Amino acid sequence: MIDRGPGDVRDLPGVAIRWADSKFPFWNCITFNDQGANSQLLDERLTQAVTYMRQKSQPGLIWLFEDLLDPSARAGLPAAADRAGLSLSLTGFGMAGDILPIPEPNHPSLRFVRVRTEEELMAYADLNSRAYGMHLEAGRDGLCGSTLWKSGVYAYIGLENGVPVSAAATVETNGCLFLALVATAPEAQRKGYGDATVRKALFEGAKATGLTRTVLHATMAGAPVYERIGYRRVATIGFYGLTA
Repeated sequence: MIDRGPGDVRDLPGVAIRWADSKFPFWNCITFNDQGANSQLLDERLTQAVTYMRQKSQPGLIWLFEDLLDPSARAGLPAAADRAGLSLSLTGFGMAGDILPIPEPNHPSLRFVRVRTEEELMAYADLNSRAYGMHLEAGRDGLCGSTLWKSGVYAYIGLENGVPVSAAATVETNGCLFLALVATAPEAQRKGYGDATVRKALFEGAKATGLTRTVLHATMAGAPVYERIGYRRVATIGFYGLTA
């Protein structure tokens, strides 16, 4: 969200806000970072987050790292979220691996292109919108026009006969290579395209930065793919949005 215009980037007690107020919901997020939060503190944080979210023009998500909650708060999380007016949008995992560098990948049906032009960036955005069931406008609002994604991010598209079918990106952050916005066109899945494009983004990012550790946030469906590459699950994440 660095070059998405004015945004809200704040670190409050127990709460981190990264909110671009973009139509792309992944750019609007709140996380809780209290260690061992009990049920009462969880209720307070959820109420605080919901009050904030209802003041915004665009939807976003609470990224709730369940391992930070104490056992009773974690057991009561579904009921607490319901009381606060939230619903679980998806469940995922924080994953990490000291797996870099890796061999340069290839796929017999793909040609890899690094995102450099606005047309390529739009194709990257559209692949993510389609893969995550969003309107094309959402992904375009989040990515199109970004200088960062055309220079500071190692973003790659896999082309099958000239048609964009897969996307993956890496970016240096806090001494790690973060893997982000991995997507495969629905009609091109189960062909190994996502795996190959992920490896391409990791290979190029590691070659450019010299980093050896990589991290990511994975969906339930994506986690097994990353485990085959060498990542391991280190945290469980619930992504919560406003019910209405």
